[in-house]
Amino acid sequence: MAKFGFGCWLRWFVVVGFSCLLLVSCGVNSSVGKTLRVATEPAFPPFEFQGKDGELQGFSFDLMNAIGTAANFKVDFQSLPFDGIIPALQGKTVDAAISSITITEERAKSVAFSRPYFKAGLAIAIRADNQNITGFDSLNNQKIAVQIGTTGAAKAKSIPGVQIRSFDSAPLALQELLNGNVDAVINDAPVTLYAINTGNLKGIKVVEQLLTEEFYGIATAQDSPYLALINNGLDRVLGNGTYSQIYQKWFNAEPPSLPAQSPFENQTGADAPRIFTSIGVIVQSLPALLQGALVTLQLTILSVVLGLVGGSLIGIVRLSRIAPVRWLARAYVDFFRGTPLLVQIFMIYFGLPAILQELGLTFTFDRLAAGVIALSLNSAAYIAEVVRAGIQSIEVGQAEASESLGLSSVQTMRYVIFPQAFRRMIPPLGNEFISLLKDTSLVSVIGFEELVRKGQLIVADNYRAFEIYAAVAVVYLCLTVLSSQAFSRLEVWMNPVKRNS
Repeated sequence: MAKFGFGCWLRWFVVVGFSCLLLVSCGVNSSVGKTLRVATEPAFPPFEFQGKDGELQGFSFDLMNAIGTAANFKVDFQSLPFDGIIPALQGKTVDAAISSITITEERAKSVAFSRPYFKAGLAIAIRADNQNITGFDSLNNQKIAVQIGTTGAAKAKSIPGVQIRSFDSAPLALQELLNGNVDAVINDAPVTLYAINTGNLKGIKVVEQLLTEEFYGIATAQDSPYLALINNGLDRVLGNGTYSQIYQKWFNAEPPSLPAQSPFENQTGADAPRIFTSIGVIVQSLPALLQGALVTLQLTILSVVLGLVGGSLIGIVRLSRIAPVRWLARAYVDFFRGTPLLVQIFMIYFGLPAILQELGLTFTFDRLAAGVIALSLNSAAYIAEVVRAGIQSIEVGQAEASESLGLSSVQTMRYVIFPQAFRRMIPPLGNEFISLLKDTSLVSVIGFEELVRKGQLIVADNYRAFEIYAAVAVVYLCLTVLSSQAFSRLEVWMNPVKRNS
């Protein structure tokens, strides 16, 4: 039987000890070398934006990449709308977020923040020719544009008599000011000053900076295993001078001192929302959502009526024997069916006033009018094809018989062809109405508070995305089912055979 000597025991002790140390190290540093999915909205220069070549640029990207290098993890940036970032963190579809997110007490209840990485504040921007607004106290009863879900939006709510227009990004809010549709914008000071100093926005000035003292933090899900890793990397970047270099690159100044921890304690270990809490959230949000549903119906009905009139005329013109007129109608249909409705809304609401002002003409658009015009023009293109197909489905012999009875072509279309074609058009027109009902959600990009925008505003306050958007979906479902039933009854009423059976 072999005997173990002291040297053999020593070797076994070293091997076992090293193995244990390796296991512990792997357990502690399981995140090292990992790729973190980091959410951001690249529409907030100079912090987050896309360069001319499409590359993500800005202070936040440089800082996050430096943190990843210091803490030995890779970064995979994922673009999300700002108001969707916290819900994405809660659902753990992303691991972290760096998007100039101000650390607030309310947000600290929903996500966990790193130590602050930037000191900021809010600023008031107005048009250069505005002499009435001199500071925060003079914003009473004014129209204010803000980015949805930001501290600027929360600050604007405290102004007496204010009319708030919320947009998905800061550039859209500033463009709204430039077009003269609002009196001021409350936004983060560095972003507004950057837009002015780079010459991207002319005719705007800042009248008051740093209304508040705020700190940006990197957000993670509560109890996230990556928070300590990110804080560790941020500590190293702040300590080795890398942070100072990045700050000077983007702001040409020495960075201010930053606190070592979040101003609000992260609420870790929070209980998951229970079913009764979710129901309470939905019930509480229903009045606001129903108000948005009424606006949605208003937009849909106005747009369908105007679209039906325009589409019927264009559809008839598509059948004209005059080639140039027929080609012009075809070009209209191809353009509005071939370009996204969202782009058309942007072109009409933001583009037209900007172009006219460049030409020296003062022009502003009411949001309801802009939304109805965009939806009507788009709907008319689709309805025109429905009308054309409906008319062509009627036998040619009926038109010939009408003409033989002495009816003119207009009378033939009015009394013989179109009434029969309209009955056949009802099902596709019903589909167009339902599609347009849902497409009204796109008008939310210009700050119009229809059903979807109401839901977004509620989520920006309570961060309960699943419950609110589920309620929005149910409201849309009810509207579409009722619309479908109404068109089915109209189809029966318009058909003499079915009506008398």
